Formats: sequence, C-alpha cells, structure tokens
Amino acid sequence: MKLRYRPSAAAWLAILIGLTLSLPLISIVLSVFQQGQGNWPHLVETVLPRYVVNSLYLTAAVGLGVGLIGVGCAWLVVMCQFPGRRLFEWALILPLAMPAYVVAYAYTDVLQSSGPVQVWWREMTGLRFGEYWFPQIRSLGGAITVFIFVLYPYVYLLARTAFLEQSVATLEASRMLGKTPLGAFQKIALPLARPAIVVGVSLALMETLADFGTVFHFGVQTFTTGIYRTWASLGDKVAAAQLSSALLAFVAILLVLERSSRARAKYYESRIRFTSPKSFELKGVRAFGAFMACAIPLAGGFVLPVLMLLYMHVSAGHDLTNPRYLSMIANSTILAGVAALVAVLVSLFLAFVARIERSPATLAVNKIASMGYAIPGTMIAIGILYPVAFADNFLNQISHGLFGQSIGLVLTGSFAALILAYMVRFMAVSLNTVSASLGKITPNMEAAARTLGKGRLATVRQIHAPLISGGLLTAALIVFVDVMKELPATLILRPFNFDTLAIQAYNLAKDERLTQAATPSLVIVAVGLLPLMILSRQIMRSRRIVKPERHL
Repeated sequence: MKLRYRPSAAAWLAILIGLTLSLPLISIVLSVFQQGQGNWPHLVETVLPRYVVNSLYLTAAVGLGVGLIGVGCAWLVVMCQFPGRRLFEWALILPLAMPAYVVAYAYTDVLQSSGPVQVWWREMTGLRFGEYWFPQIRSLGGAITVFIFVLYPYVYLLARTAFLEQSVATLEASRMLGKTPLGAFQKIALPLARPAIVVGVSLALMETLADFGTVFHFGVQTFTTGIYRTWASLGDKVAAAQLSSALLAFVAILLVLERSSRARAKYYESRIRFTSPKSFELKGVRAFGAFMACAIPLAGGFVLPVLMLLYMHVSAGHDLTNPRYLSMIANSTILAGVAALVAVLVSLFLAFVARIERSPATLAVNKIASMGYAIPGTMIAIGILYPVAFADNFLNQISHGLFGQSIGLVLTGSFAALILAYMVRFMAVSLNTVSASLGKITPNMEAAARTLGKGRLATVRQIHAPLISGGLLTAALIVFVDVMKELPATLILRPFNFDTLAIQAYNLAKDERLTQAATPSLVIVAVGLLPLMILSRQIMRSRRIVKPERHL
C-alpha cells in the first residue's frame, strides 16, 4: 500500500513563506485583468514600443559586451602570464562594488558640456560648444557603456571558474592534435565553459533590465522608468502593474532562452586532473595587448569612477560626520542589516526543511523563493502595494467593527513592506549560497545527532550553523551590499521622510547636483568593497601557480 505524504509543521511553514514571497508576482499577473484609469491603451500606442526597442538594444549590446570582456579577461588571467596578471586576477571583480547609477553620475559630471573634460577641450582648441563633436553621455550608448563596465564581472567570475575546472588532459590532447592555444580555446575551452558563460550573461542582462537609476539619469525610456513614471506621475497603479507584466514577459523569455541554451547541449568533462592548466608567457606586443585588455574594463568600471567621485566629494566639501549624513548612513545600515539577517535565517530554514523533507512541495517552495532575483525592484514594489493595501483595508475593517475607529495605514509605507520587498528581491542570492553550503554536509552528521538525542532545532544550531558559518556570512554580506545599492524598491516603499544613501544620491543627481551626489555614492561603494575583498581572497587561494609552458 502506497503511503501518502503528509507535510510536517515545518513544511507547512515553508510553504507559507513561499506563498508570501510569491505575492508580488501573483498580484502583477492578476493586474492584467483589472480595470484602471484608462491609461493602458494610451501607453501601448505611445511609449510601449519605445520601451520594447530600447530594452532589446540594451540586452543585445550589453550581452555582447559583457560576454566578450568577461570571457576574454578570464582566459587571459587563467592561461597566460603577462605583467599585472596577478593583480588583474582579483581586481577585475571590483566593479561589482559600483552601482551602475553611481558610475553614471560620475561619468556624467565629468563628460557633460560643463564638465572638466569638455571645458579643457574648449580651452585647448578655442572652439565653442556646438562647434565640435563629443559623444553624448546621456544616451542609450552611454547607458550601454556603463552597464558593460559594471556588469562584466558576472561573466568573468563564472568563466574563470569554468576554465580553472576544465580537464588538463582534454586541453593537452587538443595540443597534441595540432591545435594552437587560440584553436584550443575556440574548439575546446569555450564550448566546455558555455553553460557558465550563459549563466553569467543572463545575470548581467537581468541586472540591466532591473536597473532604474542609470536609465532614468540618462533619459533612456525603458520598462523600469515607465513603471515608476506611471505610478508616481499618473497615479495609475493598475497601468504600472500592467507594464510590470510586460516586463515580466521580457524576463521570462530571457530565462527560457537561458535554460534552453544550456539544455540543448551537454558537455561532459574528464575527471582526470593532474595539475592546473598550464599558462603561456606573453612577450612584447602580445603582453601589452593582454595588459590593456584587462586594464581598460577595470579602469572604466572602477578606477576612474572612484577617482571621479573622490574629486567630486572633495569639491563639494561634505562632512560625513554631519548629523544628516550620519542619519542616512544609520538608516541604510539598519535596513541592510535587518534584511541580511532575516534573509539568512529564512534561507537556512527553507534549505534545511528541503533537506529533511525531500518532497516536491518543499523543493518547489525553494524554487519559488528564488524567482525574485529575476524580477526588477520596481516590479516587486508595485506588486507588494496590492496585497499590503488589501491587508491594511482588512485590518481597518476589523478595527472599525471592534472599536468603532480605523487604525490607518499599518503596513503601507512601513519597514515591514520594505523588508518584504528586499526578501523577494534577494532571497535567491541568500538561499542558493546557504543551500550550496548545506549540501556539502554529509547526512551522517544528522543521523549521529539524532542518535545522541538532539532534535532538529538543536542539530541546526549546534552542528549545521557552525559548519556552514562561512556560507552564512557570505550570504549575509552579499544581501547587505545588494540592499545598500537597491534604489527603485526603496524609492517606492520607504516610509515617509526616511532617506537612505541610495535615495540621497538619486535625489541629488535628479536635481543635477552631481557633485553633492558623490558623497553618499562613495559610502555605498566603500560598503560594497568589504565582501568583494573577501571574495578576492578566496580567488587568490584557489589559484595554484604553474610555471609557464613556453613563450608566445
């Protein structure tokens, strides 16, 4: 007789958490069938085609750019010896600490018509503004350039790991069959690394579609800017949610293409690994070319923006000990800290329940909880407004019925709604990290704990948590940094008169006070460097030095 599966209390709680995290997505989908203020037909006729075209241009150009830079730099630092390689090996990930909108503010201040570059050019040439050609930074091309410089590390990290893990025997066999290093890269290494490269490009494209600050500052009309304007300017939540549905379809197509791209081909690697891949020493022009290929994206995505922000900060003369800045730093830190703590605790619970239950329901809950990373913050904020408003109305009805008076807005514009938005947005990052760490613990540990009379809670607290403390810390740091950088969800859902560093930088930049925006931007970057330094140390430890095979 086949036994029926009965979820435990922990499994039911995990299912409830999964349903809560899926509320924004459900409300966005249901919005397609709602009647708003009649703005949707007007949006379809006027701006929706522009949103689609600009989004297509962005995804195509950014995908190509991050793929070329990320894969090229990863291959150079893994397989070649050239001046600066050891520095580039870890420094190439530093642009991840730079929010795209912060880089946009820095380049705009320096390259606009009143910026130092064009002023210097006019003084040198004697030309007046309009008498010479200069690339327009506030344009679709400017946005594409910023995204490429900031997001290529996604591809670089995954491609570098894939190249390091490839079988040396396979590469050596290709060399014995007459393949040159370039031929071995094209025919062997690149196809084997294709799944990792596709994942990296997909992450970069999802970040591109989710961005609000950069495209808004550059005046590029995309889905995220349209959603915010429809909500803030027109006051039409239904039309904003319907635009979110269109963007959701865009993201779904991207995810389907990514999954199908990896599913159509299977690559199996030999388990024979005698040593790390042998590197080739580059000399002369080739060494200089490799150096510049790695230096240009690092300079464009990190070095130059940081120098620009430092110069702007000094010019503005802001004092970080000012009570106003201390308040914003405290607000940002508290929000990010609470979100990181809650995300790690919930991730540990969901991962442990899926581990002990091993049922389709708990596994599906983890997949649902991980869907938010592919959804832009603007969409999540709009999606949360509906269930939160419904809950407020329900609480007011109960209060009016019991006490004869309403209690007002309890959840709307509260920290609870904002933390929920962060959970939906960044749960995937935390859950995947915790699950990967938990998966490395043998089930024999749990069996031994049960033999010694330990319950599940005690097992998690005394055995699992200490063993995966590194993974928990990594997950918390990543969520902390992501929340510090998050702009659209905070902008829409924040409590009244509650400012964070990201909000302050956005408000100043919106008012064309770019020099003043440098100070909060620098603090955001400084906070983002902490987990990247930890990650850089792990990268350096994973690299085993191998003597170069020969000169090229």
